[in-house]
Amino acid sequence: MQSQIVIVGGGAGGLELACKLGRKLGPQAVMLVDCRLFHIWKPSLHEVAAGTLDVHQEGLSYQMLAHDNHFTFVYGPMLALDAERRVLAVGAIDSGDEHKEQILPERQIRFEQLVMAVGSTSNYFGVPGAAEHTISLNATEDAERFRLTLLKLLTLAELKKSVQPDAGVDVVIIGGGATGVELAAELREASDVYATYGFRQLQAERDVRITLLEGAPRILAPLPEKVSAAALELLRERAVSVVTDTRVTAIDGASVTAGDTVYPAQIVVWAAGIKAPDFLRQLGLPTTKSGQLDVDGTLAVKGCTGIYALGDCAACVGPDGKLVPPRAQAAHQMADYLVETFLRQHKHQAPQSKPYVYRDYGSLVSFGQTTSVGSLMGSLKGLSWFVDGFVARMMYVSLHLMHHKAVLGTVRTGVLALARFLIKRSTPLVKLH
Repeated sequence: MQSQIVIVGGGAGGLELACKLGRKLGPQAVMLVDCRLFHIWKPSLHEVAAGTLDVHQEGLSYQMLAHDNHFTFVYGPMLALDAERRVLAVGAIDSGDEHKEQILPERQIRFEQLVMAVGSTSNYFGVPGAAEHTISLNATEDAERFRLTLLKLLTLAELKKSVQPDAGVDVVIIGGGATGVELAAELREASDVYATYGFRQLQAERDVRITLLEGAPRILAPLPEKVSAAALELLRERAVSVVTDTRVTAIDGASVTAGDTVYPAQIVVWAAGIKAPDFLRQLGLPTTKSGQLDVDGTLAVKGCTGIYALGDCAACVGPDGKLVPPRAQAAHQMADYLVETFLRQHKHQAPQSKPYVYRDYGSLVSFGQTTSVGSLMGSLKGLSWFVDGFVARMMYVSLHLMHHKAVLGTVRTGVLALARFLIKRSTPLVKLH
């Protein structure tokens, strides 16, 4: 197998890059490699975990997207890279059951240009028990595991309620960034709904006990203090216990220890930090101390002609000397930059004269299906606007729709949005199976 441009990783940035290039250059020139068959916009995984978003309705088939956007899709995990020979190894795929029947063999792909867009994974910072006893929302299977575990615990609590009045579910979320805060809010809203669907003895605020632990002095520390304060107030209104300035020191199967306090926990979510995937260090490419691929201002991996990186796995330093933050909007901007780079190369034009520069348009944090909070950055340096409520929620939803527009087009995105609106009026508000 071979392709002019091979993109590894079908997250927000990698998929948008494949779609935009595929529509210009065609399937013989553009190839996307991913170890999953369906794409989910990662910022919505907290909704999948809470059960308010059905992953089987939300997921977009890579094979469908490849057909519609004129790129080639290769299903399988990346195993190895021979940068000198321009060869990428993709692992075999088996049936996934006890028979482990091989469906696809190991394959080799020859390329002219390679883009690494493999995202990030959880950073446990060496906390004992974190890897073994927590769930991290890195992928759809993690979110589904949380949802199914929560359903099981709710069912057990309901059955115990008649003989054990204090029966309930203790959920501890470690990390007060966007993922942790959004999950806490979404989970509280979902627990109210679950209580009306067969869990009649459970009272959500009393029996689904949610604790959010954050090591910094405030939640959403990278965002303006006004956003942080508004988020804290919204969480407290939803009976979410928020503890800041605390460090988790140990986690076991029944509790979380932070300092001198032990929090009971039947289900623990780790949202306290991310890092680049470990396998990047084994590819023979230059990496930073954090494990990210070391790229220059054009997003090219340093010292490696024709190899690029974008998104969370790329250590890109901006003109201000700071690393570009691991955000979806950064991956989107990087994808657009590389689209221009590759189209210029295809047309034998001069390279872009300016390096990639990250533009911060602000941040929005979801608080369930009706409200959001955040800040929007103005065109003047240091100027920002605080937004909340319904307007912020509509802006948050529009971010998801903008991503869909990039990979589906305007008409299909509109049809999909309408279909989801109608489906929500004819199905349970949370996924119950």
